[in-house]
Amino acid sequence: MAVHRKRFRVEDIAGGGEMPSFDVSEEAIPMHSEIMAELRAIRAQMAKGSVPAPLSGSAAMAAIDASTAHELSEARTMLETYRAQIEQCEKLKVELDLIHDAIDRTKREIATLHGKSFDGGEMAKVNGELGAVVGGTEQATQQILEAAESIDQAASAMSKVDSVDQQKRLADDIQERVISIFEACNFQDLTGQRISKVMATMKFIEQHINSMMDIWGGVDAIKAHVVPQADNRSEDDKLLNGPKLAGDVGHASQDDIDALFD
Repeated sequence: MAVHRKRFRVEDIAGGGEMPSFDVSEEAIPMHSEIMAELRAIRAQMAKGSVPAPLSGSAAMAAIDASTAHELSEARTMLETYRAQIEQCEKLKVELDLIHDAIDRTKREIATLHGKSFDGGEMAKVNGELGAVVGGTEQATQQILEAAESIDQAASAMSKVDSVDQQKRLADDIQERVISIFEACNFQDLTGQRISKVMATMKFIEQHINSMMDIWGGVDAIKAHVVPQADNRSEDDKLLNGPKLAGDVGHASQDDIDALFD
């Protein structure tokens, strides 16, 4: 039984058929050159090992986890930095609030002093009271000295007259002068009242100044900022310290003065 075998196209061509013609256009030639150039470039890169081998699934996941952990660590570090900065800002705000409150309270104390003491009617009243004290003291002193002088003259004249009437008139004159001295001594009561008003104003000022000092940390904190004052007075002015008060230093006692004459 004969076997029929299929003939292929190549056999048909070899059996006497004509070769098919290929139509190669001019536009296909540049494209072919570019493709070949790209293939050569890829082959060269593969030869140098520049193309990295693809990562396996586990390696890729490990790389992603490592990158995520690094970014998370940086984010936590940045968060801690911001948190520390916020805490510092909160502390600074608290300090600024305290300073603002201290300045506000100091302004109120200064306004009170300015309105009721230094620039108000109270300070004018203080000046008037002190002026009245000086004037009243001077007037009373002058009246006492004049009365004492008249008493001295009347007593001298009384010792020289023999008439009873003249002696009586001189005695009456002495008695009137004594009454005048008693009246002049009333300045002490008026002076005490006026000085009490001045002292009340001074205490008012002292209280508010002490309040301002307490606002800024008390007397000890203020003393730390006091500039030392140099005594620029002359030698004579240094000796004029005025009457001595109880507990004052720098004054000579009567015993010291008496010791100079021994």
